[in-house]
Amino acid sequence: MPAPLAALLVVLSSAAVLVLEVLVSRLVAPYVGLTLETYTAAIGVALAAIAAGAALGGRFADSVDPRRWLGPAVALGGALLLGARPTVFAVGEAFRGYGPVGTVVLVGLAVGPAALVLSTVTPGVVKLRLRTLAETGETVGRLSALGTLGALAGTFLTGFVLLAAFPTSMLLLLTGGALVATGLVVALALPKLAAVPAGVPAAAPSAPPLMAVGLLAAVTGGWLVAADGPCEVETRYYCASVVEDPAREGGRTLVLDGLRHSYVDLDDPAHLEFRYTQRIGDVLEVQPGGPLDVLHLGGGGFSVPRHLAAVRPGSRSTVLEVDPEIPEIGRRQLGLLAGPDLVVEVGDARTAITEQPDDAYDVVVGDAFGSLAVPWHLTTREMVDEVRRVLRPGGVYVLNVIDNPPLDFARAETATLLAAFADVAVMAPPTAVAGETGGNLVLAASDRELPVAELSALAAARGEPGSVVGFEQAQAFAGDARVLTDDDAPVDQLLTPYVLSE
Repeated sequence: MPAPLAALLVVLSSAAVLVLEVLVSRLVAPYVGLTLETYTAAIGVALAAIAAGAALGGRFADSVDPRRWLGPAVALGGALLLGARPTVFAVGEAFRGYGPVGTVVLVGLAVGPAALVLSTVTPGVVKLRLRTLAETGETVGRLSALGTLGALAGTFLTGFVLLAAFPTSMLLLLTGGALVATGLVVALALPKLAAVPAGVPAAAPSAPPLMAVGLLAAVTGGWLVAADGPCEVETRYYCASVVEDPAREGGRTLVLDGLRHSYVDLDDPAHLEFRYTQRIGDVLEVQPGGPLDVLHLGGGGFSVPRHLAAVRPGSRSTVLEVDPEIPEIGRRQLGLLAGPDLVVEVGDARTAITEQPDDAYDVVVGDAFGSLAVPWHLTTREMVDEVRRVLRPGGVYVLNVIDNPPLDFARAETATLLAAFADVAVMAPPTAVAGETGGNLVLAASDRELPVAELSALAAARGEPGSVVGFEQAQAFAGDARVLTDDDAPVDQLLTPYVLSE
């Protein structure tokens, strides 16, 4: 096999596997969430498929002339890659709630077949390039290095460039299409290009397998184009949709990765629909009179900043939002009007908060989620120290967390706040504080005494009596839970159950 063709096949097949590995977390997030376990499953499944494909390709190369199957294998890998996204759409709902096992299986269905087939390519190329045993080390080493370079190119181009320019469906279509076209061309040309000893007949793939692969590629490619998934917009981080509320004319719900993240009323910016936002609104209401300066970690539907502007005119909000498309969705569909009193800064809250001035805010609102969980690096004592730095004396940090019994994450986050602030309150239904139910729990922390009685009265008037507990009960709720730090913050493991609850 000519060296340039060998390099092309190894680089392209390796890059395609890593493109799919990077994209699969986006594909499965609406069904199993975007947690550390999702990324772990993507890496683990891809590595398992690469190992199996390499072993299978090596055995196949020794038993069947690679000139017969290399081209069809590349094309078949492309056809299977084209089917990854619609496969997830077709079966994803069946894996909701099955924890890590369901995540691994769903990722395996999306990544495994294409990665396995594409990983057979390098051993076949090695077989055709290996002219003498004296060149074994150099040949295998060079092709292994090319495969790694291809994988690096697929990883960095996808994560840093391509995802910002194209939706997931288009990236899969382009990658799979390139593989199919390359594979079919190689299948026809390789027998003529590969040098063979005198008297050895040229080996070429038969027509039926090529036709079958071409037909499969047409089916999976058409399925990819036609498949209607749960996303209205595929952002850099989320599968996003805006859903109208039939019961409220101006009501709009922002759905991210299948979860209802925010609700806004276009006609009434003061309206807060979700219980947890109402609790945050209570914290804002009990602050001393006059305009407030508030830092929001996470934008979502921008319902809290809009509420604040409506109920406390002159207040100033700064929103740190990691996904650049979320503010665009807000402007197009959710009534977001940025200006001097509502500034949106695109960037990760952990790094962006370091650029905020000291003693600049009366309240910091933590409402950032990566699908199912607060991103771990926003939960730690080190992050809390940054929050304290930007808060004015007596300022309040109010944080929304989601957890389910036994509430290990919520307890750990409460313990982390107790280690940093003089007073902490927990705002949640009594059954959640007792550890019997889960959902959204709102934690408030300050270096001054929190007005628990006022917060309790507001909650009771809204129909949530007994849903605010003060410092001593917060201590009891936290119990002996760990304080989360940058060195030890297993947030996804604390939150995500490893088995289905009864």
